[in-house]
Amino acid sequence: MKNLLNSLSEPNRLNIVELLKQGPLTVGEIAEKLDLRQPQVSKHLRVLSEAGIVSVRPVANRRVYQLNPEPFQEIREWTDSYRHLWEDRFDRLDGYLNELQKNRKEE
Repeated sequence: MKNLLNSLSEPNRLNIVELLKQGPLTVGEIAEKLDLRQPQVSKHLRVLSEAGIVSVRPVANRRVYQLNPEPFQEIREWTDSYRHLWEDRFDRLDGYLNELQKNRKEE
């Protein structure tokens, strides 16, 4: 999980992931859309690939990258494991705000 999150923490890599949500792209297409040089994009794609976030398939003389859904499922499961903490805190906040409203009405 740590490697996955570290891979996504770099802004250019996160931008690449956002682009790939729309569908597969070549290195050149990504570079053009993000206004980056191809070597930079290739470096970021290598990191994303090593983390299992993207996969690549050759098409003629180009390499087409696409997102792998599994790492995002892993992130979802991890964040869901903390959901009860946030729900409890939101419930307490809701109770507190209701109490404040009640006190203001009584004033």
